[in-house]
Amino acid sequence: DVQLQASGGGAVQSGGSLSLSCVASGFRYSDFAMSWLRQAPGKGLEGVSCISSSGDGDRTYYTNSMKGRFTISRDNAKNTVYLQMNSLKPEDTAVYYCAANVYCSVVAGSADYYGMKYWGKGTLVTVSS
Repeated sequence: DVQLQASGGGAVQSGGSLSLSCVASGFRYSDFAMSWLRQAPGKGLEGVSCISSSGDGDRTYYTNSMKGRFTISRDNAKNTVYLQMNSLKPEDTAVYYCAANVYCSVVAGSADYYGMKYWGKGTLVTVSS
């Protein structure tokens, strides 16, 4: 069975940092692009970041509001994708999900959420002012 298990969420004050992890199993992880998506309270799904498969160059994409603050990385030996989040803002409060697809979903140069093949359960990030 495919599993994507995200962890690392929690409560942090504005300006703080959190590091999310997502461990994948049940599919050929190294062949997939890995994405982080989020859904804020009362809002729709939003792309956060994506890293392509290593065969596709580990290219990274970010949504504009996250550029310079968030960093995505992957460890194929551990089947794990990470999201380092710095300079967090209250508007970053959301449930964060990891997802997998063959290619990154990118719209106008920003990470998007459409067409994900596999999804994991989310982890809640709460940023207080």
